[in-house]
Amino acid sequence: MTEAGTRKLQVETNGLDVIDDAERRGRPRQLFWPWFGANVSVLGLSYGSFTLGFGISFWQALVAGVVGILFSFLLCGFIAIAGKRGSAPTMLLSRAAFGVRGNRLPSAISWLLTVGWETVLTALATLATSTVFERLGWGGGTPTKVIALVVVAALTVAAGVLGFDAIMKLQTWITWITGVLTVVYVILVAGDVHWDAVSALPSGSAQQWVGALVFLMTGFGLGWVNAAADYSRYLPRSSSSRGVVGWTTFGASVAPLVLLVFGLLLAGSSTELNGAIAKDPIGALTTLLPLWFLVPFALVAVLGLVGGAVLDIYSSGLALLSAGLRVRRPVAAFVDGVLMVAGTIYIVFFGGEFLGQFQGFLVTLGVPVAAWCGVMLADVLLRRCDYAEPDLFDPAGRYGDVRFGPIALVLVATALGWGLVTNTAAGWLQWQGYLLEPFGLGGRGGSWAYANLGVLVALVLGFVVTLLARHRVRAQETA
Repeated sequence: MTEAGTRKLQVETNGLDVIDDAERRGRPRQLFWPWFGANVSVLGLSYGSFTLGFGISFWQALVAGVVGILFSFLLCGFIAIAGKRGSAPTMLLSRAAFGVRGNRLPSAISWLLTVGWETVLTALATLATSTVFERLGWGGGTPTKVIALVVVAALTVAAGVLGFDAIMKLQTWITWITGVLTVVYVILVAGDVHWDAVSALPSGSAQQWVGALVFLMTGFGLGWVNAAADYSRYLPRSSSSRGVVGWTTFGASVAPLVLLVFGLLLAGSSTELNGAIAKDPIGALTTLLPLWFLVPFALVAVLGLVGGAVLDIYSSGLALLSAGLRVRRPVAAFVDGVLMVAGTIYIVFFGGEFLGQFQGFLVTLGVPVAAWCGVMLADVLLRRCDYAEPDLFDPAGRYGDVRFGPIALVLVATALGWGLVTNTAAGWLQWQGYLLEPFGLGGRGGSWAYANLGVLVALVLGFVVTLLARHRVRAQETA
């Protein structure tokens, strides 16, 4: 059991504070629990359907999944190094790259992403519960959805407000419960896998494969990079950097890899199931189950989604503080919880088909987050010393007030990135893709339209340009 699991639960008072030496504890291997618990959700099975939706074969999807999941979570592992070096939240440490007040823009983007994710996960938990109750004949309409929303929101907000110790304890229980029940689910539905149908799926083009790869990157690791240091910040600074990278990457990626493979097999075996997942990604998976396992399935589905939402609401509260809101961390988490409930109500009761809006959300916010990630990743790799903690709060310190170069870099990379992605399934995003025609990529109807190159362009541009400007980091460390 983790040390957090043996401590009396109380509301965490740390917000943007640098963690005192007396509070730093544990070993890198304890990072396995929060990251595994946040990513063991059965939503990973639905990603099999999402990935095949790009028109690629099973083997192409498998390679895209392995590369996309491992690489994107490896980025989280590298950024997590900043946490143990600076013992502060991710979006506070980002001030070293963007300046104390200049970092408010990346913090606002991070806040939008994490609030969006926690809303999506809460909505999926609510829809899954409704579907299970409907199959059992216990209802499934509006009253069931309301009750499910209240329970899921209460668990998520309570853990987010309580803070680190509560999250570590909850994630440990979620890991064991969801891990065991997910294995049972796989055993029960294994007979629905038909290899003949899966192996007959036609291969797609290179552009389609790249689109699937980028979608998986944004759906997994790139959705967590802005929170990667929030949990490693409690480790002693003497902790192994290699261990931080390794346990973060392993804990976060092992469950999604297994679930994606099985999800590909299920979706490739049934066109009916493949189509149903687009409307109700979790609930559609219940159609393969015997009635006696529906309640355990609801438990594993809800707990897995809550595990992800809990980490999101904790990190979104920290991002909100970093963006400039002057309240205590528990209050910020509660504010995000209110917004999460409002967004969930919209998705569940008024939102329509899920997949198109979900893809639009991931890719649109994935571009600026990828640009920030490139800058932050290069900044972390260039540093040879721990952060000067007082200067992270002082606009007159070595990190500066507003660093216009990195901010302009994120804005330019975002503008280029949005010009190279398309979201035709989400009508409010059809303005994107404006550079596909000028760059000779066939326009919005061409073969590169759905490759979502903009995410990769933003990531690489932010990383390379920051590496070339390494003198800024050197100047900070010799100040």
